Amino acid sequence: MKRICTLLLAASMLLGAATGASAIDFKAKGQWLMGFGVGEGSPMKQYREAGASSQTKANSDDQFQAAQRLRLQLDAVASESLSGTVYFEIGTAQWGKASNGAALGADGSNQIKLKRAYIDWAVPDTDAKVRMGIQGVALPNVAGGSAVMDTDVAGITVNYKFNENVALTALWARPLNDNYVDNDNTKKNNYLDNMDLFSLMMPLTFDGVNVTPWVMYGMVGKNALKSGWNKDISAYDSVGTSDGNLPFSLRPYPGIGATNNGIGKTGNEYGSAFWAGLPVAITLWDPLNIELDINYGYMQGMGRFDAIKNNGDVKRSSTERQGWLAKALVEYKLDWGVPGIFGWYASGDDGNPKNGSQRMPSVAASGNFTSFIGDGNMGWVRQDYSLTYDGTWGIGAQLRDMSFIEDLSHTFRVAYWGGTNSTGMVKYMDSSKAWSDGWGNNTGPYLTTNDGMVEFNLVNSYKIYENLEMNLELDYVVNCMDNSTWKKAGGSFDKQDMWKAQVVFAYSF
Repeated sequence: MKRICTLLLAASMLLGAATGASAIDFKAKGQWLMGFGVGEGSPMKQYREAGASSQTKANSDDQFQAAQRLRLQLDAVASESLSGTVYFEIGTAQWGKASNGAALGADGSNQIKLKRAYIDWAVPDTDAKVRMGIQGVALPNVAGGSAVMDTDVAGITVNYKFNENVALTALWARPLNDNYVDNDNTKKNNYLDNMDLFSLMMPLTFDGVNVTPWVMYGMVGKNALKSGWNKDISAYDSVGTSDGNLPFSLRPYPGIGATNNGIGKTGNEYGSAFWAGLPVAITLWDPLNIELDINYGYMQGMGRFDAIKNNGDVKRSSTERQGWLAKALVEYKLDWGVPGIFGWYASGDDGNPKNGSQRMPSVAASGNFTSFIGDGNMGWVRQDYSLTYDGTWGIGAQLRDMSFIEDLSHTFRVAYWGGTNSTGMVKYMDSSKAWSDGWGNNTGPYLTTNDGMVEFNLVNSYKIYENLEMNLELDYVVNCMDNSTWKKAGGSFDKQDMWKAQVVFAYSF
């Protein structure tokens, strides 16, 4: 009996030791947002199609909106070498809207969303770290955010640090797969519709200088940008993605008038895509901060289409797209705030669709120089409109993080947005309002060299408690689209200025 008791005691000790060794430490963090906004977010008041006898209202959205959103992240930490993360989002729920689960009685069943879910682990006996699963990926950038990709995506990231100055990150991501439906031949459903991205990034860190050269190659199946059997260049859709709009950001502009033949067949099963970037941040002369970012992008043409001039002539055109972008920021930190100037220049279409588009392609960009046309500040409630810089140039000034009262700060910006697209492209557009086809589709308005917009932002942040912020944003955009240029496409439009006033209460923990 004594021997049995001894064995039972030993077994219980071993079991206790095993249980202790596998103990998991759970950590939670997240953010509640409650927002209220009023504004006019449409750049057009009304328009008239060519040949139509009356005008059509361009926007029917309510001027006032109230909404809420919750994001909750749970980390299961086994050790410094192993952890798992799941990140949920509930909302955005627009108050009173039944489909958002925020009408009378609430009880919405479609508002809980999986934002991220991944594991982090370290390769034993090495300095390599691995992340697998749906994760946030932002390609290296400075000065105004990523112009290529900043979003959640499924994939694998591996990071290795050689020393304190040099590291290397490798990425494989799969933004799209198994979304294609062929209504004419169901045996081709999900056929050649994957998009895979492969990237290498090398952070170089020195005293006062950070440089991260990077490249990314993509292979895009010929059916990847189609959620259904739709080849029409003027009827792009978002292929069901929550971020970005790949048909808009990888193909030529959808406002181009095309024949009913749409995009023709291609002999390539996959098209090649390529991006490269060189972000440089210099703090060597602190408090002076200098940031410079250069990007290039290419998307292989996958089929041709017939572009129609407004005189009826037809030009056989390419779906190839390639272009470049340079952007910069210079600021100087003072005791009361940070004054600075910023600017950018991106290549634009040259007026000849036969040789494709000269606007830089992107996956899911997040340009944040400004907070209305751009994606600065919180980018929420009344959603921002342009997340890319392709086909535009701009210059601006800002006074950032001004503070004269404890816990209260202000940021003021003014920026001019101009176009780099040739006015010759207007003769290929299907209507005078075609410049707005990208508005709200993550690519922004189509600006020619005769067009422009002037944007004003004032962002105020008050820290009510340590974890509770009240954020008040006031924006105004002066619409300088040139009617005389766009009326050559046929029809007419009445432009209008845009404005926004919103307050968001953010509880972060």
